[in-house]
Amino acid sequence: MNQSTNPTDWRTNGIRVVRGDQLDTNTAQTPGMNRAAAITQATAGAQKLWAGTVVIHPNAKTGAHHHGSLESVIYVVSGRARMRWGERLEFVAEAGPGDFIFVPPFVPHQEINALAGESLSCVLVRSDQEPVVVNLDIPAVEEPEEVRWIDPIHPQPDR
Repeated sequence: MNQSTNPTDWRTNGIRVVRGDQLDTNTAQTPGMNRAAAITQATAGAQKLWAGTVVIHPNAKTGAHHHGSLESVIYVVSGRARMRWGERLEFVAEAGPGDFIFVPPFVPHQEINALAGESLSCVLVRSDQEPVVVNLDIPAVEEPEEVRWIDPIHPQPDR
């Protein structure tokens, strides 16, 4: 509890709700996807995080890009995400509804909707307000190597 003589006004400095129909599409974009900002300095007063949605249309893929020094977390709401990454997008992994994807800083990557019949919908959270999107023109390998990350704490069966 704030013991100062000027107590915090929790009504105006507390929880913020940003409605789904109030998302801001005036944010950095990458060809092949539509980003919409939800939690930003302007919409919610956020200082350290950026959060929004990403939709990739059926059978579509983004251009290769990275997000500078930002860390990103992608939560798959519906559809099937195929992620390619590396200097030549030489690695690949897939994620489905309920899965989380971590994208470290400066990692060249590409998001692909692995399904022909439905959109891929995700929630995206970044470690900063800066809307860094560096679109890249890099040659991609024909057949990327599938990577199945199994950490020592949570081994997962083949999908």
